[in-house]
Amino acid sequence: MSKADDMFQKRLAKHHDELKWLYMELYQNDSMFAELCTNMYQYYQERRQQLKARDEQREKTPDWFKKNDMLGMMLYIDNFAGNLKGMKKKLSYLSDCNVNCIHLMPFLDTPKGRSDGGYAVADFRKVREDLGTMQDLSELADMCHQKGMNLCMDFVMNHTSEEHEWAKRARQGDGEYMSRYFFYHNYDIPAQYEKTVPQVFPTTAPGNFTYLPEIGHYVMTTFYPYQWDLNYRNPRVFNEMMYNFLFFANQGMDIIRIDAVPYIWKELGTKCRNLPQVHTIVRMMRMIGEIVCPSVLLLGEVVMEPEKVVPYFGTVEKPECHMLYNVTTMATTWNCVATKDTRLLKQQMDIVNNLPKEYTFLNYLRCHDDIGWGLDFSVLKQWGMQEVPHKRFLNDFFLGKTENSTSRGELYNDDPVTQDARFCGTTASMCGIESAGFEQDADKMEKAVTLDIMLHAYMLTQSGIPMLYSGDEIGQVNDYTYKENPDKSADSRYIHRGSFHWEQAEKRSDSTTVEGKIFKALSALETIRRSEPVFAADAGVYTYDVHNDAILCILREKEGESFFGFFNFSDKEETAWLQENGSFTNMLTGEKTELKDIVVAGHDFYWVKGKRR
Repeated sequence: MSKADDMFQKRLAKHHDELKWLYMELYQNDSMFAELCTNMYQYYQERRQQLKARDEQREKTPDWFKKNDMLGMMLYIDNFAGNLKGMKKKLSYLSDCNVNCIHLMPFLDTPKGRSDGGYAVADFRKVREDLGTMQDLSELADMCHQKGMNLCMDFVMNHTSEEHEWAKRARQGDGEYMSRYFFYHNYDIPAQYEKTVPQVFPTTAPGNFTYLPEIGHYVMTTFYPYQWDLNYRNPRVFNEMMYNFLFFANQGMDIIRIDAVPYIWKELGTKCRNLPQVHTIVRMMRMIGEIVCPSVLLLGEVVMEPEKVVPYFGTVEKPECHMLYNVTTMATTWNCVATKDTRLLKQQMDIVNNLPKEYTFLNYLRCHDDIGWGLDFSVLKQWGMQEVPHKRFLNDFFLGKTENSTSRGELYNDDPVTQDARFCGTTASMCGIESAGFEQDADKMEKAVTLDIMLHAYMLTQSGIPMLYSGDEIGQVNDYTYKENPDKSADSRYIHRGSFHWEQAEKRSDSTTVEGKIFKALSALETIRRSEPVFAADAGVYTYDVHNDAILCILREKEGESFFGFFNFSDKEETAWLQENGSFTNMLTGEKTELKDIVVAGHDFYWVKGKRR
């Protein structure tokens, strides 16, 4: 047996019994499990030598991704660089941004006009023709690795496009392929599902089933009618999707984002969300990765409240996802901006900070998606905030309809029945940079830039991996041109998915411009973060009571050194009431300072470190 084969067998032996037990629990199918193992070995053999070396290196330092030098950026290839070949030319800019983790938004083959932003995949082995080829993707990954960068992609597990080969065969009545989806010849069972399964897009795509008159059947479509839910009760579906996962790993992906993971198991009489079998599948996926490609990480997209998110880490002994999005904290952050009240954010940060240090969250202010107001309304109700009117207040605030708001953006899936809606807009536009620019108001612009930088400083202070959205580093505002494109005009999320403005990026070294002010400030913060031990993943992290609900104070402690971050969510000057004895330094100015009743300007912040006595 070769050394490489021996390595595979050792990894397989470590996980084989648990993997088989879980597989048989779901499928009771020995032959399909044997096929899975055979194909895992095949993908291992096909894995390039440099990727195998990367696997071995990262097995020795399994916490490599938790270091405080990690900084991510999510972007659309076409908006940012035209195509995958263009991406290679833009890596130097990303290095300039201190980015070492690039999340490429969906780039696989999708039908024009029915792609849901790339999440309706027609072919899992083909890159969109306008973006390039799999060879281009593999070459980009190699170049990223040479530059010390990691590459992340979306893996859409829950569904395929109706144009996928399986769906085409199912539409022709082929029973083998119909069994890979959820087909019903009448509405009886779909009607039972509809009694318990919530709607994802009640306005733009109501219901969870679509009728196909050409074959007289209903098919489950949780998201959009052109996205058919896969049936993971069928072991063929699981196996084939795992082969797709390993195929992408072999292209050089370092992080694979599992899209819509809570939805992948369906059970009549339930909400079809977060069922136990989902965790079985993710745990198996984790083990398959550790056997074939152990340097590849799983990032779970779980857009739900904290108690439903945390289980996707698994346990310390039986882990599932390596990383999860800190979705609730993101939404609560913007709630703080609107209410000038940090109490709910403090509560949620206390919950996150008390989780095991092995759990890693990915933190962000904005992403490609809308902001859903999934706040803890049971707590807010105790403070006199009712769910429906409070959501309406938040949307009015960020639309710029309230007297004290400078935010701009648009609603997404505004439901007149539930009076619920989600919000869309770039970070800069939500901070007021768009409206200040439109009004040519220098004072408003200064305040908007201050808020933008404060929010990024706060994000960089959280435990986990900070993730920028492309354009945020230069204060890019909403792009309304999507309304002129018939394929996008019905989806307001495209307002913050606009093309990257390279002419604005050219101004990043001019500190008299908005672009330069934001870029320079973020660069300074990122440099401090990656060089200071208090930002390490194993540092103690707490919220610190400064007896002022407008100010969030975060305390980080490591090796006898203390860091205090003060973040004023009010647009007025506020005081952080505290009396700390010790020797402290302002990390941005280098000036010595006392930690006694700190006055923080409106929407401003302080980063201070030192030794407490």
